[in-house]
Amino acid sequence: MQKLLVPLCLLGASIASAEVSMNAGYATEYHYRGIFQSKESFSAGVDLDVGGLNAGIWTADVGDGAEVDVYGSYTWEIEDLAFSAGMTGYYYTGDFDETYEEVNLGIDYKFLSLGHSIGTWDGEGGMDYDFTSVTAEWNGFYSTYGIFGKEFDGDYIEAGYGLSWQGFDWGVSYITTDEENSFVGTISRSF
Repeated sequence: MQKLLVPLCLLGASIASAEVSMNAGYATEYHYRGIFQSKESFSAGVDLDVGGLNAGIWTADVGDGAEVDVYGSYTWEIEDLAFSAGMTGYYYTGDFDETYEEVNLGIDYKFLSLGHSIGTWDGEGGMDYDFTSVTAEWNGFYSTYGIFGKEFDGDYIEAGYGLSWQGFDWGVSYITTDEENSFVGTISRSF
């Protein structure tokens, strides 16, 4: 019985030290990985952090219903490198889209981030896809290049700037794909 109590006490202490944060935001247009989702989208989410473990739920208005994302990941560091591994599910109400579920891997080094996701889409016939992105950030400026592979295709470039002012996070970005170019403004707040 004592062997069981020690891990339970440690788990209880970890949960007690967990950090919970909430967020709410607005975007003039909602794009994800360069793909237009909706005009004037409101969003909200809750995150739980315990050491290197993170889990959360986030939702956004996509016009014909809502997108609901459920995710979890673990992050660890070795000197200047940060590694992450996790899973994300993208679920929709209404008729906007079908379910996407993926495994996410990432590595960060100073101002550079590399991410790779391997997923499935359960729409008619189903599809497998992957997505790779490289992001550089510096003093509030960022630039991302992302590309789809397997049964999905396409790429995009996004460049933007963000800052915190008066308790809010403000951002502007320019997104370009083969099909469209967009300017996007965002405002959000974390609690």
